[in-house]
Amino acid sequence: MTPGFQATTAGITVTVRVFYLADQSDPEAARFAWAYRVTIENASPLTVQLLRRTWHITDAHGRSQHVHGEGVIGETPVLEPGESFEYTSGTPLSTPSGFMTGQYHMLAVDEDRQFDIAIPAFSLDSPHQNTRVH
Repeated sequence: MTPGFQATTAGITVTVRVFYLADQSDPEAARFAWAYRVTIENASPLTVQLLRRTWHITDAHGRSQHVHGEGVIGETPVLEPGESFEYTSGTPLSTPSGFMTGQYHMLAVDEDRQFDIAIPAFSLDSPHQNTRVH
């Protein structure tokens, strides 16, 4: 299995694995695509729900975009202690590399308390870049 990028906040671990999608990319047209698989593992004693997400996506020229939204892939999963949730999504860029980071906005269900957990920064690398800068 490919190594992942990982961050743990309040006993909840987020692991991201990235895959360059050559079949959905067109380097001559400055279109590059990646998929990323996210695993969220709840090792805390709390039942938590993922309410919203915030992504910060930066391309190789330093241009950033911020994406906010409800849940992930149309879901707002509830994780009991010891449970995990996995999903796959993707992003396009106009440059052959970049990086992403962000936060999941969570709810501690029993305490009716919201808190944020870190999504680790991860690099988007393609075979079309001159050097690996991330």
